[in-house]
Amino acid sequence: MKFRGHETFAIRKGWLNKGVKNIQMNPGVFLGEAGNPMDVLGIGANMVKALRYWMTATQIAKEPNSGKRRQSLTDIGEAIYRNDPYFEEIGSLALVHYGLVSNSNEATAWHIFFNEFDYIEFSEDDFQSSVKKYVRMTGENLPSERSVSDDFKCIVNTYYSKQKNNENPEDNIESPLTELGLIEYLYSKSNVRIYKKVMVKENLLPDLIVLAIILNNSNNEKELKISTLLKGDNSIGKVFNLDMVRIINILYRLEKQGYVKVVRTAGLDIVEILTDMTYADCVQLYYDKLNQ
Repeated sequence: MKFRGHETFAIRKGWLNKGVKNIQMNPGVFLGEAGNPMDVLGIGANMVKALRYWMTATQIAKEPNSGKRRQSLTDIGEAIYRNDPYFEEIGSLALVHYGLVSNSNEATAWHIFFNEFDYIEFSEDDFQSSVKKYVRMTGENLPSERSVSDDFKCIVNTYYSKQKNNENPEDNIESPLTELGLIEYLYSKSNVRIYKKVMVKENLLPDLIVLAIILNNSNNEKELKISTLLKGDNSIGKVFNLDMVRIINILYRLEKQGYVKVVRTAGLDIVEILTDMTYADCVQLYYDKLNQ
């Protein structure tokens, strides 16, 4: 488990591009092997630490636990770098988000927030309670309230657009993941801010990225319960705040393209996987179709 690895900095626009580009040029960029990382990356010392964390937390890059801790891009990181190095496509942002949510070891608060924290409307105190409950169940040591508070604020800043809501005019410090629109601010009560989880707009999510995530979670099984896609760990329902209606609509679109078959007769609610593509295959096909 890891809390507060981000030095209180959410991912900023342009950071992920800096990361993938410089890791490709010099895997030891964060170790100073290409010169002072602050000069190379053009950001401050704490931001360098934050970016190093975000590269592995999003599973765009990986880093060994011992020896020379040089970073290298993962298969998904390489696919994004080849096809969308500036992280402009919504599919790339969805992959970054999925990488975070499914990384329970390094982005524990993100994993809890989307997988375990079932509130629709919530405050920071609600999240604090949920984190304590989750950590106690695992038998791990409880993080400090400050660490959880910093993670909560960072999660909100990752997905809630202050600029779009006229709260902050500085576009360059916003997170690119605000494009997914997963959190909204509702109101304040007794100086407590109340937020709301929001479903990704159905037409925003690329079908092939959704299929890639379904395949990555499938453990190579060819029949999946639709309820698992709604409520399973790191499922499309959990990751993107989707309800059953939205999931069924997406599955029917994938069925029309020949990738799956939806079976909802004789008491069955399952989806049959008809494709032999892998997670990486799906991601590459998504980019290939964009470039056609």
